[in-house]
Amino acid sequence: MGDRSDASAMRFTSEIAVHLDAVFRYFRRRAASTDVDDLTAEVFETAWRKLADIPSERALPWLYRTAGFVLANHRRRVQSLPLQLVEEPTDEDHARRIAERDRLSRALALLPERDREILLLHAWEGLSGDELGEALAISRSGAQAALSRARTRFREVWERDAQDLPTH
Repeated sequence: MGDRSDASAMRFTSEIAVHLDAVFRYFRRRAASTDVDDLTAEVFETAWRKLADIPSERALPWLYRTAGFVLANHRRRVQSLPLQLVEEPTDEDHARRIAERDRLSRALALLPERDREILLLHAWEGLSGDELGEALAISRSGAQAALSRARTRFREVWERDAQDLPTH
C-alpha cells in the first residue's frame, strides 16, 4: 500500500501540482481575491481524491473543468461578483487603459455565461481544440463551433458598444 501511495504522490506532484499557477490565475480572473486561495485549494483537493480519474496527458483541461464546477458552486453560496480583469503593465495612458478595460468588462458581462467562459478559457487560459472540448465536456468540433459562436456574439456586442461611444 505504501508503494501505491508513493506512486500517487509522485504522479500528483509531477502531473497535477505543476498546474497550480494556471488554476490560481483562472480563479484570480473570475473571483474575489479573498476567495482565490480557497478555490484553488478545493480544486487540488478534488484532484487528489479523483487522481485515478484524471487522464495523464489531459490534466490541465480536467483541472479547468473542475475549477469551473468549483466556481459555480462557490457562486451559488455567495453573491455573484462582476467580472474583474487583471491589470497588465503597459505604457499606455492610464485613463485609456481604464476605459478599454471597462468596455471589455461591459462587453463580456453582456454575453451569456457559457460564451464568456468559452472565450476566457480560450483567450486567457490558452485552451483550444481537444483541450477546450475536454474542459467544456464536449467534442473538439463542438468546442470549435461554440468558440466561433461566442466570438461572433462578442463581436456584435463590441461593435454595438463602439457605436454608443462618444466621439472626440
